[in-house]
Amino acid sequence: MVLPIMAQYANQKGLDILTASDWTHPLWFKEISNQLEEGGEGVYKLKDGKDKDKEVLFLLSTEISSIYKQGDKLRRIHNLVFVPSLEVAEKVSKELVKRGCNLNADGRPIIGLWSKNLLELILSIDERSMLVPCHIWTPHFGVYGSASGFDSLEEAFGDLSSQIYGIETGLSSDPDMNWQTKELMNRSILSFSDAHSPAKMGRETTVFDLEKPTYGNIREAIMRPLTKSDSKNKIAYTIEFYPEEGKYHYSGHRNCKVVYTAEDVKEKGTTCPVCRKKLTEGVFMRVGQLSDPKLFNRAITKKNDQGLLWYTDKMHIQPPYVKLVPLLEIVAQGLGSTVASQKAQNMLGKLCSEIGSELEILLHTPIDKIEKASTPKIAEGVQKVRSGNIAIDPGFDGEFGKVKIWNEKEKASFSKKEAKSQLALGL
Repeated sequence: MVLPIMAQYANQKGLDILTASDWTHPLWFKEISNQLEEGGEGVYKLKDGKDKDKEVLFLLSTEISSIYKQGDKLRRIHNLVFVPSLEVAEKVSKELVKRGCNLNADGRPIIGLWSKNLLELILSIDERSMLVPCHIWTPHFGVYGSASGFDSLEEAFGDLSSQIYGIETGLSSDPDMNWQTKELMNRSILSFSDAHSPAKMGRETTVFDLEKPTYGNIREAIMRPLTKSDSKNKIAYTIEFYPEEGKYHYSGHRNCKVVYTAEDVKEKGTTCPVCRKKLTEGVFMRVGQLSDPKLFNRAITKKNDQGLLWYTDKMHIQPPYVKLVPLLEIVAQGLGSTVASQKAQNMLGKLCSEIGSELEILLHTPIDKIEKASTPKIAEGVQKVRSGNIAIDPGFDGEFGKVKIWNEKEKASFSKKEAKSQLALGL
């Protein structure tokens, strides 16, 4: 996860803008200062970007962990901080150090500053700065998380809650789950990949419709629902992980191999039947606790000409979204191998070199073209993912869900078809 490699992967994946995260760390700040130059207002580009690649832009956003006592509760919140320039980023870091924060310890520093005070600080340095609570439903560090201490943005940010223009969904929830919460009605629902390796970039993405790719225009697009702005800059749609694949979707205990649905919790409670300790409460259950029944069933689904299932808000407030499985996962299952295998990596490279970026293949490429560049099974896998015709064992207590693009019956049926095809060809 260094800038040139990130830019290289962004081209393969079809991403235009990444964030140069971890800028509060002094050594990493030196790296990005040396390697980036202005590519527009508030966005940056590599100084020595390769001509053959599409130019990738970098935005200055980073994740900060606030752990503190407020009232009689321990609060543990992860927030994203967006700033409009390297100069502002440096000022934020200096002010955090003045307040006793150890920025050398980690790229995502742990600070004792209240979330509200962090927001107050960045706005006092530059009013164009933004704070976006991230993976808001995850149990331990989401602002709505069951163990994080808050039930609302107002409780967390007080009179500054009106300055929270958007939230980030996290991998274990999708926009429709967030649409059920009243105070998110007019806030932007953002999706980011939370990538700790280049291969994970783009697994969740926010697609913007901008007059020009600048920090100001992105900020306007995020602010738009709350400010009722008539700006031409807006969020066009988001690309989502299937939330069941996220590692906190259901409640449970990983070590005890206990997993509960929301219905199971209602029936059996939140005590683990094996170790008798409290279960890690999942996102699906927590959404239900804070949701407004009047906002249920807002999503309307419709397939486009490529068989891609789109989810739209019947209240016409929020932008639409699609749910996808990363292309490498589809390729690996189609080949009967793992995502780490050279076989799967080679096929992914072949697809991208012959067709285009991963997102282009997943969203737009005709299935027959994918089949010509790969195999019938991989093409069928893309089609099944587009239509939502897959099965997932939901994730829980830190364990990712397991996607099954083909069930056992389908696998057997496809094997027979392949065998007949090979006989007909005389192979």
